[in-house]
Amino acid sequence: MHTNTRILANKFEYLDPKSLSEALNILDEYQKKNIKILAGGTDLLVKMKTIELNIDYLLYIKEIAELNFINTSNGLSIGATIPFSHIIKEDKIKTEYTALYEAIQAIAAPAIRNMGTVAGNIGNASPAADTVPALIVFDAQVLIESKQSKRTLFLKDLFLGPGKTVLRNDELITRIEVPEVKPNTGSAFIKKSRVKADLAKINLAVAVQRKGQNCENCKIAFGSVAATVVRAENTEKLLEGKALTEELISKAAQGVADEIKPIDDIRSTAEYRIAMSREMLQDALSLAWARTYSEAKPNLKGGGE
Repeated sequence: MHTNTRILANKFEYLDPKSLSEALNILDEYQKKNIKILAGGTDLLVKMKTIELNIDYLLYIKEIAELNFINTSNGLSIGATIPFSHIIKEDKIKTEYTALYEAIQAIAAPAIRNMGTVAGNIGNASPAADTVPALIVFDAQVLIESKQSKRTLFLKDLFLGPGKTVLRNDELITRIEVPEVKPNTGSAFIKKSRVKADLAKINLAVAVQRKGQNCENCKIAFGSVAATVVRAENTEKLLEGKALTEELISKAAQGVADEIKPIDDIRSTAEYRIAMSREMLQDALSLAWARTYSEAKPNLKGGGE
């Protein structure tokens, strides 16, 4: 433990546990203090330098070996500290969890992907987080641990609002669990931003499962259009059980604006986001549907930006 003031203006205690149990003990001991968790630091350190974010303790978890893993043998299990760049090296991510692959590719620059983590992207609770819509359409769950207990939540139930989650002060996201993708499923992710390194003005993930010529199951999740990432459940119901013709896709795209609640902010306007939601949904549905027919690796051109 030592005080670090070399880069950041405000003093804090830097805690460097080497095991999960040690980290959870620290969180339990300091749960009534102002403590923040540091993994990749691509969001947290920026906030500490640029906004009024004073902390008493900084808990660095990147060196905890138990959290640095990815397992693709049964679905997808992602440890809290494994970098984005390691995740997208897995062939299964490209071929089966294509929307997640495209979402990670859409995140900033390679340097950020070498440092950032999925757990950090989730825990930051930004409505513009790129991995969250993709993980939601794959029914991802998060394992949350404290010294006293463990609990599992569907990712969609973790968020309360911008920067706010249901996590208690003594809890840590330790892994993300995603079930196996069902046969004949295609997915896509699309993001609109000023430049690639920027946060999304609007982003979107779609996953569709085909049965014959019909859409058996459909999940659609938008980011940057409400206080949290939102599912377009009415639009999903409109598509399920029907053939995804150009006419039906166009109808769904025109109606999706009723399910989002965008605002004007420094990145974009509500009017732009509503207009783009229609275009993006039409493109993402068409792309995901086309991928349900591909037994080879999907063509990854066209998504992710």
